[in-house]
Amino acid sequence: MITGGIDTSKIEAMVAQLRSAAAKAQGVSNPVQADSAAAAPKVGFADALKSSLDQVNQLQQQAQQQGQSFAMGDDKTSLSDVMISMQKANISLQETIQVRNKLVTAYQNIMSMQV
Repeated sequence: MITGGIDTSKIEAMVAQLRSAAAKAQGVSNPVQADSAAAAPKVGFADALKSSLDQVNQLQQQAQQQGQSFAMGDDKTSLSDVMISMQKANISLQETIQVRNKLVTAYQNIMSMQV
């Protein structure tokens, strides 16, 4: 559906993809249940962090494999696919670095508090 020159179907697909990723990070098998707070299981911080780091690692490995495949002359791998996967991996790594920086800052703030 195009509204005011903006293709909302792509935005809706991206929102659905984000919800699915959030549900996957929470360990919910059905993304529809992720919207309901009562149906979502409790996920510990360490589990969520590990899941996120595993996802970043998987994206990095996929990008590297596609890059190697393209460099070896595989006809099934296109340059655009390699570049897209590398950018996805780069963005997820940068996001992880930003989260780490925020966590370190929060930890330092908590440690500097006087009791």
